[in-house]
Amino acid sequence: MALEIPESMDDCLYFTNRTLEPKGQILAWVHKKQCPKCKSAKMGKPIEKGKVKIRATVYVCPSCGFEEDKKTHEESLKMEAQYTCPHCEKEGESSTIYKRNSFQGVPAFVIECQHCKGLIPLTKKLKNIKEKKSKAKK
Repeated sequence: MALEIPESMDDCLYFTNRTLEPKGQILAWVHKKQCPKCKSAKMGKPIEKGKVKIRATVYVCPSCGFEEDKKTHEESLKMEAQYTCPHCEKEGESSTIYKRNSFQGVPAFVIECQHCKGLIPLTKKLKNIKEKKSKAKK
């Protein structure tokens, strides 16, 4: 499965390049979706007064004006990733749906390693995964 790495940030809805602990790295992105109506342009958030509306609830096609609800649009997208697994230290490629799931109490995109089936979480920046508390007997 050869993934297509984006050439420009303009092609991406989401992009991250991170170092994973203890040893590992991940490069993940989500390509913008082609307009389902005209198929000539990539959909994005609406532009008002020359600036992108950050907290928009819809995605708009710049050429035909077709609008799609944010929730339905993002559920139809795929996140792709190239990584060096922090568990088995092998390189691989994987894809998952573009939706944050709860991973040990923290919202994260979860990528599965194709070699060891270990889970690689992509949390929001500065969010730490909660450690499991061990029950010590006295």
